[in-house]
Amino acid sequence: MGAPLLRLDSVSKPSLGLHGVSLAIPMGATTVLLGAAGSGRTGVLRLLAGLASPDTGRLLLDGAPFDRPPPGWRGAGLWQPLGTPGRLRTVEQVVTAPVLGLPPRERAAHVARALTAFGLDGQEAQRVDRLGELPQRRLALARAIAPLPSLLLLDEPFAGLDQALRERLALELRAVLREAGMTAVLATREREEALLLAAHLAVLEDGQVAQEGTPQQLYDEPASAAVAALTGECNRLPGTVLALEEAECQVRLDCGPELWTRRGDVAGPGSRCVVAVRPERVAVAAMRAEEMGEGALPAALRDIIFRGDHWRLELELGRGGSLIAKRPAGSRVPRPGGPAAVAWDPYAGFAFRVFR
Repeated sequence: MGAPLLRLDSVSKPSLGLHGVSLAIPMGATTVLLGAAGSGRTGVLRLLAGLASPDTGRLLLDGAPFDRPPPGWRGAGLWQPLGTPGRLRTVEQVVTAPVLGLPPRERAAHVARALTAFGLDGQEAQRVDRLGELPQRRLALARAIAPLPSLLLLDEPFAGLDQALRERLALELRAVLREAGMTAVLATREREEALLLAAHLAVLEDGQVAQEGTPQQLYDEPASAAVAALTGECNRLPGTVLALEEAECQVRLDCGPELWTRRGDVAGPGSRCVVAVRPERVAVAAMRAEEMGEGALPAALRDIIFRGDHWRLELELGRGGSLIAKRPAGSRVPRPGGPAAVAWDPYAGFAFRVFR
């Protein structure tokens, strides 16, 4: 990953829902802003696009104020949906529009490069209103990259597409951005999209960056229950902190069992918490907990669902606790109603403060 191209240093803009955002955007990589509605994703993009200025804090570009770009800076390009074609009726006209100020030979090269990147070469004369949904999305992306901006900004570019088309187009965009070595910032609320596209992932919550790093870092080492939930499916077992010991803590789950787990952002003994653990980290065995070994917890398998590449196991933990486990397809699993025990590595779970 490249050195930071842009830095947001304690940036606040309450009218955009931003309250002290600090974020480093690496050069030549895709940064994804992941968060729920109202988290501040779009506000960050508006600042980077120059459509608003921070009330407090600084935006730095290559270490200098954002409003003093260095030589060779080609500006920020903001992706926008096609909307109504209007007078730009052909594919070529749409992609040519943002590069009209270039000399003819350079302009033609930019247009050809953008169309080829998204598989639209040979369709230059095609009317936009006769394109299907997926080609229209490709065309909007081709228009955005045609000027080769120094910074490409995309706000929910796949919104409204079904899951299969979202993933297909996201993979195409990933390949294009990597080949071009372009710096991009994309805002989304979809975790699968974020994990697929991001070289650098930032989770936003309440107008602040809750955590940033690689997708794997945030998935494996979430800083809070909110980050854990946003980055992937996660069991959340409510309980009470009993004791703290360096990087670990002891928790009594509301459903009865006591366990040791990694210490997240929990407060001291007596405080309420949730223990978060990914379903694929939960081992399940058809035996009593005592037979499974130290750290195993008694459970009852209520249902098992075949999902193609894995089994999804729905278990009752202790007295009324609910737990999901995932096992690879082809693996042996207990039968519903029979004896079962569950276990996971203490470092695979985290005790976090309760969040809404």
